[in-house]
Amino acid sequence: MDLALQNKTVCITGGSKGIGRATALALLHEGARVGVCGRGETALQSLVQEAGTLADNLVTERADVRDEKQIQFFIDSVARRFDGLDGLVVNAGSGTTGNVLSTPTQDFVDQFTIKTVSALHTVRTALPYLKHSASGRIVIINGVTAHEPDPDQAAVSCARAALANLSVLLSQELASDGICVNRVNLGPILTGRQENRYQASGSTLPFEEWVASEAKRRHIPLGRMGDIAEVVPWILMLLSPLASFVTGAEINVAGGLGTRV
Repeated sequence: MDLALQNKTVCITGGSKGIGRATALALLHEGARVGVCGRGETALQSLVQEAGTLADNLVTERADVRDEKQIQFFIDSVARRFDGLDGLVVNAGSGTTGNVLSTPTQDFVDQFTIKTVSALHTVRTALPYLKHSASGRIVIINGVTAHEPDPDQAAVSCARAALANLSVLLSQELASDGICVNRVNLGPILTGRQENRYQASGSTLPFEEWVASEAKRRHIPLGRMGDIAEVVPWILMLLSPLASFVTGAEINVAGGLGTRV
C-alpha cells in the first residue's frame, strides 16, 4: 500500500534511538523528509550514517524537549529546510521506577514535565506550520499505563494519564484546522529502555529470562514483549494522508494490554 508520504515533512522528537529512530528511517524509505531531534550528538550522527544516501532528506538537531527555545529552533530549522511541515511525532521521554509512596515527589514533577508539558509546547511550536499543510498530522506516543497504571512505575503512569487527556483535548481543539491528533499506546517494547530497567532491577536472571518474567508479571495476553518493527507501521499509517477521518483515537500496540470496552 502506498501511504502517500512521498515529500511529506515530519518532525520526530526523541528520534535518535529506539522507536523514534526506526520511524525516521521508515519515513525516509517512504520518500518523506524528516527532522529528528535528540539529546545525544553521537546517536544523531549514527542515524545520519545509517540513513546513507537518504540523509539528504534528513535534518538532525541536538535538542532537549524540555527547553522551548531548543524545540523552536529545531522545528523552525526543519520547516525552513523543507518549506513547511506536515506531521509531528511526539516521542521523546524517559522513565523512572518506584511505587506511588516511595517515588520522590520531584520524579512526579519531572515525568509530568517531560511527557505532558513538553508535548504541549512542541505541538504549539509546530502548529503554525501544520495549519498550512493539506494533511496535518500529530501522533503522540503514549503507553497503556495511561489507563492501567503500573504500581512499579507510578510517576510514569500518572504522567501518561495526563498526556492521554492532553491528546484528546488537542484533537478536539485542532479538528477545525483539519489537523488529526492520535495516540499510539505502547505496552512493553524491546528497546534500550527495557535494558535500562533490567540493569536497574538488579536481577540475576539473564536478560532474555528477565524479559519473559516481565511479560508474565505484566500479564501480557500474547505472552511476550513487542518489537520496534511492530510499532512503526501504526505510526506511519496515522501520519499518512489516508488517515484523514481518524482523530482523537488511540491504538494499543501492547500485546493485548489496555483493552477496554
